[in-house]
Amino acid sequence: MSAQNHGQPFRVMVLAALGVVFGDIGTSPLYAFKEAFYGAHAIAPTPENVFGILSMMFWSVTIIVSLKYVSIVLRFDHRGEGGVLALLSVAQKVIEHRPELAWLVGAFGVFAASLFYGDAIITPAISVLSAVEGLSVAAPGLERYVVPISIVILIGLFSLQRHGTADVGRFFGPVMILWFATLALLGLIHIVEMPEILGAIDPSYAIRFAVDRPALAFVALGSVFLCLTGAEALYADMGHFGLPSIRVCWFFLVFPALMINYLGQGALVLTDPAASESPFFMLAPESFQFPLVILATLATVIASQATISGAFSVTQQASRLNYLPRLRVLHTSDHSQGQIYIPIVNWILLVSVVLLVLAFKSSGALAAAYGLAVSGDLIISSVLLAVVLAHQESRRMRWLLIPLAAWFCLELAFLGANLSKFFDGGWFPLTVAVSVFTMLTTWHRGTMILRARKVASPEARGDAVDFELERTTRVPGTAVFFSSSRGGFPSAFLHNLKHNKIAHERLVFLTIAFDDRPRIGDEERLELRRSSHGVVYLTAHFGFREDPDVSTVFRLARRRGLDVDLGQTSFFTSKPTLVSVSRRGIMGWRRSMFGWMLQNSPSVADYFRLPPNRVVEMGTQIAI
Repeated sequence: MSAQNHGQPFRVMVLAALGVVFGDIGTSPLYAFKEAFYGAHAIAPTPENVFGILSMMFWSVTIIVSLKYVSIVLRFDHRGEGGVLALLSVAQKVIEHRPELAWLVGAFGVFAASLFYGDAIITPAISVLSAVEGLSVAAPGLERYVVPISIVILIGLFSLQRHGTADVGRFFGPVMILWFATLALLGLIHIVEMPEILGAIDPSYAIRFAVDRPALAFVALGSVFLCLTGAEALYADMGHFGLPSIRVCWFFLVFPALMINYLGQGALVLTDPAASESPFFMLAPESFQFPLVILATLATVIASQATISGAFSVTQQASRLNYLPRLRVLHTSDHSQGQIYIPIVNWILLVSVVLLVLAFKSSGALAAAYGLAVSGDLIISSVLLAVVLAHQESRRMRWLLIPLAAWFCLELAFLGANLSKFFDGGWFPLTVAVSVFTMLTTWHRGTMILRARKVASPEARGDAVDFELERTTRVPGTAVFFSSSRGGFPSAFLHNLKHNKIAHERLVFLTIAFDDRPRIGDEERLELRRSSHGVVYLTAHFGFREDPDVSTVFRLARRRGLDVDLGQTSFFTSKPTLVSVSRRGIMGWRRSMFGWMLQNSPSVADYFRLPPNRVVEMGTQIAI
């Protein structure tokens, strides 16, 4: 579903948003409250501690999710799209006159995208594990099968990705409605038994807990933060479902259901401290525990599905913004461009998730690794938002910097609490983020160097090429050469002219430009300029969420007087090969990494789905 589908009935948008946007944060009751009172960093379930932590949870969700994201951040879309890359585009737009600051902001945005991959690996693992662990309550004899069952479910989930989510997506919304209704019902049963637990929403309990027991409160922050995981999805999926539907879902169903369930778990633990081992599943009557395990598993699969789809989307956007090589992208829906499947990303995620489950073996152990990536993402989004607000003309908008500073301080506290668990597993998402960030920036820097060298190359001088074309034999037909720049001459054309000594009657130098906008209208799609010797410079613009299609380009070009028969046209591409490195130095390994990425990137023909048997690939050798 895309931003252009917002003409659908509002109830349809609300149902769809429930099925995708809130899966991650909606399944946090499975493990968030439990981690505070059970495991390596367990806190004694005394009334003071339970009331204090419940108050911290309520106000953390209220301040970070309800106020920051749902009420404020969702206002700052980029042409209807949300997410950290969209916010990065907005920030770069307002500071485009300050290149030194733009570089720093860009680095922050890319690192936030890198952090997402750590989250994308941990979310399926901890979500499915926490649901299947309910078997230890419903059927204790099956406890030893928790890890194998979780792995089977995860393998099945990733294996289904190539078929897309179009057919099963319509069931996500109703399942999540049932899930949130169950959360509220289970919590309400225990609140009725202990109504005084409602007093935990009083912020004085959180303040008193932090003042009287600062060391304990700092440790508890790492567990409290788990109830915020998935908050960034509210913003990331805004372009798919629209601001109104997300706000309605959050305030009228998701937020109340989550808080009622957390309060119910608190009431249960105060009544029976032994229930802290698995407070969520012990909320249910014994006869309902096994069905609850099944429902929880469905909910966590949905949450994992949304994260996996998000990984595909972020990867595609990074590729379009020139931070990754071209990747093979398969579209799994005839009606929605947003439903894509990237095989290499899918299988890397699967292997990583399975290894993670085998290494950590429980949701409790994984909880230590979970918060660091999300807390880093929250802080970076605050930094980017501060940049945007500081450059707003409206004084009222700039006043928002004051609450943003308070949010930033709270998020720093969460980051510190999660960093304290670095050696317990927090190292994992940070290692993933640094590795991905290195790859993204290496590719971006390498391609910038290649483009700069090509522009400076004496072979690309226009006067020399014009002279060659005047005396070169011309053959009938049209040749399309792909070019990385909007001027000059493509490498494949120069090599063809140099070695074959011929040129087609009509030459089209095609540049595919990916803008920092999510989507481009057809009226803005093409730039066409005719030059001497039958040369046509054609630039086609695509948004970073769009699929580049050469047939679409030439269909629009026909309206501008450039009639090209794709079945009779030769497409020339070039693929550079790194043959030597001029200076290794201490960063030589980045050049080697770039060379490896360059050689393993898909060809232009596959990426742009060029007509079969009409492609000629010219090899070039370069040294950087």
